[in-house]
Amino acid sequence: MTRSKTAVVTGANKGIGHEIARRLATMGFKVWLGARNAERGMTAAQELRAEGLDVEWLGLDVTQDESVAAAARTVGAESPCLDVLVNNAGIAINYELPPSQQHLADVRATYDVNVFGPIRVTQAFLPLLLAAPTARIVMVSSSTGSIGRALDSGTPNQSVNLMGYGSSKTALNAITVAFARELAPQGIKINAAAPGYTATDLNGFNGHRTVQQAAEIVIHLATLDADGPNAGYFSDDGPLPW
Repeated sequence: MTRSKTAVVTGANKGIGHEIARRLATMGFKVWLGARNAERGMTAAQELRAEGLDVEWLGLDVTQDESVAAAARTVGAESPCLDVLVNNAGIAINYELPPSQQHLADVRATYDVNVFGPIRVTQAFLPLLLAAPTARIVMVSSSTGSIGRALDSGTPNQSVNLMGYGSSKTALNAITVAFARELAPQGIKINAAAPGYTATDLNGFNGHRTVQQAAEIVIHLATLDADGPNAGYFSDDGPLPW
């Protein structure tokens, strides 16, 4: 009997995360839709189930140890392993302020979700990921995390200077490489995805890309075959400079 593959997507009750969950489910995955708010999470999962997809809400606050541990126990109770983990949950607080005016409390809160959250979630779900034959982890980063692009006057990033949010994604890229180096011998591939400037509530729906477009690179990295890349940082156009 063929086992159904399973996936966990954090921050999936809306935006890019919701579309990632939908796409994985259409590919035959049983998807656990991670969301900290029960009402919003259950509503989002029900919307996808109404499309005939196998999606279930998973209570998951990436900033809370016990919430993450409980989520891992929930998934483990129903599946012997986890094939895909997408660390998508992210926030941007007062990101438009110049670095000299950004509040340290806002930067801390941003790091708690965007940096420490993916570490916490990856560590908690690692036993289930190791139990899968070819697990994949995708860290949803941003092109604003690229120091190379920020210093290149020929790229759009040169005019963007989001210290809190951007540096949190730079840190996430480093975390991607660290986990990938450790877990490559176990067959797990881990990459960072930059979805592009997408219209979501994170930016007041000012982005020029759709969530469908944004999900493409994430889905690609979540379903890599054996000869796919590891420890990379990619947009739709290919590798990005660190």
